[in-house]
Amino acid sequence: MSSETNDGILYGVYRKRVGEPTTHDEVRGYWVFLTGLVLGTLGIVLFLPSTSAVGSSGLTLREVSVFVAAVGLAMLVAGPVIRLPLQPWANYAAYLGQAVCFAAAAWFVLVFPAGWSVETGNQPVIVLYALGMAIITLVGLVAPLLSSGTHDDFATSEDRTEELEAELAAVREERDRLENDLDETRSEADAGAAAQSELQATVDSMRTSQARFELYEDASEQWRWRLRHRNGNIVADSSQGYTRKHNAQKGMASVRRNALGATTLLYEREAELPDEDEDFEPVEEQKSRAAFELEEDSAGEYRWRLRHDNGNVLGDGGEGYASRSNARRAIGRVREYAGPADYLWFDPTGFEVYRDAADEWRWRLVHRNGNVLADSGEGYTRRNDANRAVDRIRENVEDLEFEVYDDRAGETRWRLHGANGQIVADSGEGYSSRDEANVAVDRVREYAPDADVLDIGRAAFEIYEDRGGEHRWRLRHRNGNILMDSGQGYADRSGARDGVESVKRNAPNADLDE
Repeated sequence: MSSETNDGILYGVYRKRVGEPTTHDEVRGYWVFLTGLVLGTLGIVLFLPSTSAVGSSGLTLREVSVFVAAVGLAMLVAGPVIRLPLQPWANYAAYLGQAVCFAAAAWFVLVFPAGWSVETGNQPVIVLYALGMAIITLVGLVAPLLSSGTHDDFATSEDRTEELEAELAAVREERDRLENDLDETRSEADAGAAAQSELQATVDSMRTSQARFELYEDASEQWRWRLRHRNGNIVADSSQGYTRKHNAQKGMASVRRNALGATTLLYEREAELPDEDEDFEPVEEQKSRAAFELEEDSAGEYRWRLRHDNGNVLGDGGEGYASRSNARRAIGRVREYAGPADYLWFDPTGFEVYRDAADEWRWRLVHRNGNVLADSGEGYTRRNDANRAVDRIRENVEDLEFEVYDDRAGETRWRLHGANGQIVADSGEGYSSRDEANVAVDRVREYAPDADVLDIGRAAFEIYEDRGGEHRWRLRHRNGNILMDSGQGYADRSGARDGVESVKRNAPNADLDE
């Protein structure tokens, strides 16, 4: 849209009261129509109390009413035609038609009433006015048929419609996210500490703490602190003593402020750890060195990929979308979720704790080939309950009872009963034979005790090994949908991990090239 649409009082009133204009003529046509409506109404109102002008001299009320109504009618018809996104010549023709009608109305004033017949009027005046109205009418009928369909205004309007659709979808998704976050925040609000309130404003989702800080003076009369879980385990401690109590309190406050927002730097060996007195700069948001590419493929579907400025493709959507706006929404989700998403290396399995579409918490045991070996079978109202269920499976799987049975569809499944007889896990899928189901049970018994746990927020990266022995990654939403994948395999685990880190750095701020 031209910058000129931002100028003038008429444009300002239109933008505020009607909407954002896409062309000059949209605004002009609106005001022509509105002026014609006012003049036409005024002409009728003035005509009602007027009397016959026969035998009178000078300007009469009836003469004025007819003139005002005639001009208003022409503008009333021309306004919608001018407002249409037509070729420039069509708009000029509409203005010409108005001018002809105005000339006819002015001519009427000159000949009325002496040169005006009550029965036949004045033929030249009537013909001229009819000609002006015909020009406006023909423009409205013919100009759209002669348009090539490629006018810039149409393209601009279409692009704007797609942008508005994408913005509306983003607003709806943000509303749903905020509603989910609000539900979580309400369940955690009872904790009530000032420091926790500050953290809740910056952290989307956090578990209610099951630990407490303990501040004490040791045998050497130095102050120390430790963070102890309610089960008695020491989660963290100060590692050093403080000569004064308030210094120890400052140490605890520093942990509260920095722990949840801290990034993780993985070292393969202890010898690689930096010295304790070595400074480092926290990770800051940086300009992306990648861009999303969106294009339509030969099948008419829209696909996207994230390409680094060195030419390497960092990842892609993995599927086609029926419309450009759907693909844009998918890119928007990746921008939002990729940065804060955690990731878990399946070696060879891992537990994922996630929230489903019904807003319940569930868990699943995933193999590095992507297969789901087991799932919770039921949803939990709280995240902590799902995590406790995972802990029970890992610690007691050898003592729990697996039941292998045939379902109504003739497939063989298994389910796991807890000590109280309740079902705590199931196979999630059916098997063609009882032997296959028993093999699946053995895999769960083997892998569950040592499997790590990934607590998924809104999305998480999964690093796994495909059938060809290559390492890949994918970004999975908590509802199970794959938002993005690596698109290629890596020879080793570190390559896949580097690919994930590159996406986390570059995707949130990446531009969109279409």
